[in-house]
Amino acid sequence: MRIARFAHGQGMSFGVIEGEGTGATVTEISGHPFGQISTTEQRWALDDVRLMSPMLPSKVVCVGRNYVAHAQEHNTDVPSEPLLFLKPSTSVIGPNDEIRLPPQSKQVEHEAELAIVIGMPGARRVTDRAEAEDAIFGYTCANDITARDLQESDGQWTRAKGFDSFCPLGPWIDTDVDPSDVEIRCEVNDSVRQLGRTKDMVFSPAAIVSYVSHVMTLLPGDVVLTGTPEGVEPLNPGDSVSVSIDRIGTLTNQVVSLES
Repeated sequence: MRIARFAHGQGMSFGVIEGEGTGATVTEISGHPFGQISTTEQRWALDDVRLMSPMLPSKVVCVGRNYVAHAQEHNTDVPSEPLLFLKPSTSVIGPNDEIRLPPQSKQVEHEAELAIVIGMPGARRVTDRAEAEDAIFGYTCANDITARDLQESDGQWTRAKGFDSFCPLGPWIDTDVDPSDVEIRCEVNDSVRQLGRTKDMVFSPAAIVSYVSHVMTLLPGDVVLTGTPEGVEPLNPGDSVSVSIDRIGTLTNQVVSLES
């Protein structure tokens, strides 16, 4: 099932996407999508609505250096445990929203990632793989935008990862994806920058959820980013950057300069 959050003539709703291409439709969900899903009689052509970030999470928890080759391209070691950091909820944007390059940085880079969306109420101290998988509502595409020069100069990652617009998510959540071996691709202006597979993760999605839940309680709608494969490069004003994940979809954003 594909779950979207979208804007339409009467406001904003969650919905279930059915069909493909120009014939795809979205049927409104009554309330939120967690638990038993109930739909209304409202239906729109997907082309007639504006897709938004599929969730507005209370927090975005991220894992660094979860692919060996990405750690190597930055001359860093692979951690023995998941390396966690946070992105603020205000960094979240949706499909076709603009990534705004801040004047404080001269080197802002893309990081294509598989994103986990939590569905379990109060996921805390999850102890085994089955329970961790039960806590996962579905998966979406993410772009962990990073001001690399600030990450290096600050010695910690909050500013470098936390600017407004630095966490594109979308285009929707797929609740039926097996995340063990799917392709992750990042294209900038139709040129492939990143191409990896989730089977190369150091820590699996279930292992990450379990680990994070022993640090902080995960709430329905929270998002967990699982790390990026190698190939990260700078973005420039005017670029179009797309993150595509097999059996989920493609998240595309335009890059603009934010004047000081």
